[in-house]
Amino acid sequence: MAPSGSTPLSRAEHFIWLTARVLEQRRFEHHFLDGDPDTVETALDAYRNADGGYGHALEPDLRGPVSQPLHTAAALHVLDDIGRCSGQRVERIGRYLTAVSTSEGALPAVHPSLRGYPAAPWIPVVDSPPSALLATGPVVGTLHRNSVWHAWLFRATDYCWHTIESLEKTHPYEVRAALAFLDGVPDRRRAEAAADHLGTLVREQRLAVTDPDHEEDFPVPEGYASTEHHYVTDFAHTPDSLARRWFTENELERGLDHLLRRQQEDGGWNITWRRWAPGTELEGRPLVTLEALLTLRAYGRL
Repeated sequence: MAPSGSTPLSRAEHFIWLTARVLEQRRFEHHFLDGDPDTVETALDAYRNADGGYGHALEPDLRGPVSQPLHTAAALHVLDDIGRCSGQRVERIGRYLTAVSTSEGALPAVHPSLRGYPAAPWIPVVDSPPSALLATGPVVGTLHRNSVWHAWLFRATDYCWHTIESLEKTHPYEVRAALAFLDGVPDRRRAEAAADHLGTLVREQRLAVTDPDHEEDFPVPEGYASTEHHYVTDFAHTPDSLARRWFTENELERGLDHLLRRQQEDGGWNITWRRWAPGTELEGRPLVTLEALLTLRAYGRL
């Protein structure tokens, strides 16, 4: 149990030291205790494979040692956070992305090499997986934001534009992947227009809970857990995200208040998706706790 009478940040720190993997401990240390980014990179290297991709359950719902696009997207997010998204490490990642891409030049959500290893029951492993914005959007957006040049980016970028601008029916995780692309891509005018289209879908399809006191009025998408709502702060992570203009000032303030209220007695935030194995929840909670802290700090709430 976290110390009583402490601040949200100190309670979260207690939770991180108590439960988190070394990587999340080092990330917390870097973001909130002026820790050395070298230690984050060293911890991340434990998940890197010889093919340039990342595995070893970096994304907790995909187990096993093999490299996967979603693991590699998570690794790029960490490198972006510490200002290390460049150089030879990204060249190696580019070779991996090229090797596992679909015929469209984009990434599948799950590569068939995962077959035989444990994974969440809602994650299908097929021999010829389709392209997925879920994996491609965050990778392309992160590389663009860091001014990375790689031949792989050309077709993958075209895929993201076409997919996002053609969306009609979507779901929260796909929206978040699209935002990761739009917040990083250089063509800001086109990104703003695409974000307006995306925001209209979010409002029309009621994908964001804008009034947490009446959560029951917002449907949970098909296939999601009954608790798997997405809130304003799940989309507008920071004030400079394109998703910020989807919501009114009152909706944002209610969302931030609700995010603070969701901190648990032990100092951490809970996952909302289905719990299918004990270890995945234990590893997932520090990840969402870090996300919550970074969002609250971005809006001046810590």
